[in-house]
Amino acid sequence: MKSSIKLVLVLFVLVVLGENLKAQGLKMPQPSTPQTISQDFGLGKINVSYSRPNVKGRKIFGALEPYDKVWRTGANSATVVKFTDAIKVEGKDLPAGEYALFTIPGKTEWTIIFNKGVKEWGAYTYSEANDVLRVKVKPVALKDKVETFTIQFANVYDTSAQMQLSWENTLVNINLTTSVDERVMASIAEAMKGDKKPYFQSAIYYYSNGKDLKTALEWMNEAEKQMTDAPWVKLWKGRVQLKMGDKAGAAKSAKEGIEIATKIKNDEYIRLNTQLLGETKK
Repeated sequence: MKSSIKLVLVLFVLVVLGENLKAQGLKMPQPSTPQTISQDFGLGKINVSYSRPNVKGRKIFGALEPYDKVWRTGANSATVVKFTDAIKVEGKDLPAGEYALFTIPGKTEWTIIFNKGVKEWGAYTYSEANDVLRVKVKPVALKDKVETFTIQFANVYDTSAQMQLSWENTLVNINLTTSVDERVMASIAEAMKGDKKPYFQSAIYYYSNGKDLKTALEWMNEAEKQMTDAPWVKLWKGRVQLKMGDKAGAAKSAKEGIEIATKIKNDEYIRLNTQLLGETKK
C-alpha cells in the first residue's frame, strides 16, 4: 500500500514539475535524450520512440537494472514500438499495432515483451495481463562499451531484420521476419491488367525471388521497348539471361549496356555491365 502511494506521489511531482516548466517557458535538455527511429520493413514500417540513458560510470545490468526484473527498456516513458504490418518476432506472430517494449534482463537470457501499456511512465504499473507476446533471446557480450542506450536495426533484408538493444557491454538481437511474397505476386498480377504495366520492376522481382525466368525475360524484353536507352535494363536483362544459362545473350546485353552507359557518361552502369560481361566468360 505504501509503495503504491509513493509511486502516485512520484508521478504527481513529475507531472507538476513538467507543467511548471512549460508555464515558465523554460527549456532544458533532458538527461536521457528522446529519440524516434523509423525502419521500412517488408511492405510496412517499424517506428520506435524511446529515451536514451547514459552509463555515466555506473554498473548497469545486474545493478542499476537488476536481473530478472521488468525494465522499461530505456528511460522515462515506456519505449513504444509501432508495426504497420503483422510480423514474426523470433518466429512467433505479432499483429500490426503499437506496443510498449519491456524487457527482463538476465545473465544468460533476456525476455522480450510486447505489451499494450503504451501510455505508462516506466514500468512502475506494468501488468503482465497486458502482454501480447513474450520471447526469449540470448544476450551477447560486447568488448567495447556502449555509453548511450541504443535501439537500432541491423541486417535488414526484404523479409528479415534484427532489432538490436545495446548498452554498457551488452547487445541483444531480436530477430524479425515478415512475409510479403503472396501480396507482391497479387499486386504484380493486378498491375499487369492495367495500361501501364510494370514490366521492369516485376521482372526484377521474379529474378530475385526464384520465380519463372522465362516470364522475367519476356517482361525485360517489353521493358527494353519502353526504355530503349536505359543501361540498367540491359544489365538486368543480361542477369536474367545469365541465370537461364544463356551466356551469349547475357554478353550481348552487357555490351549494349556498356555502349549506352558510355554514351550518357554513367560510370556506375559502365562498371556494372562490365562486371556482368566478365561473369559471362567464366
